[in-house]
Amino acid sequence: MKKPNSWLALAGLCLALSTPLASALEAGQAVPDISLPGATVAPRLSDLKGKVVYLDFWASWCGPCKQSFPWMNDMQQKYGAKGLQVVGVNLDAKRPDAERFLAENPALFALAYDAKGETARQVGVKGMPTSVLIDADGKVLAVHQGFREQDRAELEARFVAALNRAKTP
Repeated sequence: MKKPNSWLALAGLCLALSTPLASALEAGQAVPDISLPGATVAPRLSDLKGKVVYLDFWASWCGPCKQSFPWMNDMQQKYGAKGLQVVGVNLDAKRPDAERFLAENPALFALAYDAKGETARQVGVKGMPTSVLIDADGKVLAVHQGFREQDRAELEARFVAALNRAKTP
């Protein structure tokens, strides 16, 4: 049996130990107070407390993200005045990649940019796009991966239910 290269094994161990582990959020959990770098709405997620937040992690290379943007624009326009705040967090390493994507797929909702992926690690993002629906008290209502046409009605129903709960004391 061949011995593993000890230098490579050590490098892998160091990488594993230096990378913060995050488990995916689950319904009912409090959302960590993540920073929203370069955000057009608020510097921290906690600044949006009192609103229903749809936190969407996306990247320029993500095909389903292109499909989700027009829908998120519609949801922000339809429910923004009722307390919904859509926030798209871009995870591209290079900001010009995100800007090219946005030139073709404009966002009518708030944006943040996290080239280091720190927010994605805190939330436990495992695929693109990943979205977290957060109630007005800062708790996770749902985590959704991917985006398909058939997801739209169910996601919108969750928005409406969360907004209705937020209005009732």
